[in-house]
Amino acid sequence: TGTTSVPSCQHQLNQYISTMAEETRGICVRDVPAKAFIAAYAEHLKNSDKFELPVWADLVKTSVAKELAPYGDDWYYIRAASIARKVYLRPGVGVGQLRKWYGGNNRRGTRTEHFRKANAGIIRSVLLQLEEMKVTEKTEGGGRQMSRVGQQDLDRIAGRVFEDAEEE
Repeated sequence: TGTTSVPSCQHQLNQYISTMAEETRGICVRDVPAKAFIAAYAEHLKNSDKFELPVWADLVKTSVAKELAPYGDDWYYIRAASIARKVYLRPGVGVGQLRKWYGGNNRRGTRTEHFRKANAGIIRSVLLQLEEMKVTEKTEGGGRQMSRVGQQDLDRIAGRVFEDAEEE
């Protein structure tokens, strides 16, 4: 009986260690679905008094390839949350890389489609506002990365999204 109880004790110990590791492990942005995180962070930015909507936000298109400006009232906050998530996941990303990411096909009627980059002014204004909020900072080689405060902020919101998803 002594030999059979040792493996079961070892199994219980391993199970206890794994559950403790899961409980103490911090939740980061990678652990939550992108759509849920972006919606939560956009709401956070909308309620923040430091992040403000530019006066031109209702007039501007997001890309040369688009015909109209976005319909939603919160589109700027959603784009800002998406940009913040991109900078979190890929440190050193710059305006050019983000333009390529948010770009799309320019449908030109009967002629062939061509890829067009997104509007750089929107991306730059979002990055500047995030920098003023101390969420992002410039890197030495160009581009942006998350600051320590920004990373803590995004991880805290990701933790809240994770807890909300567990409750449902």
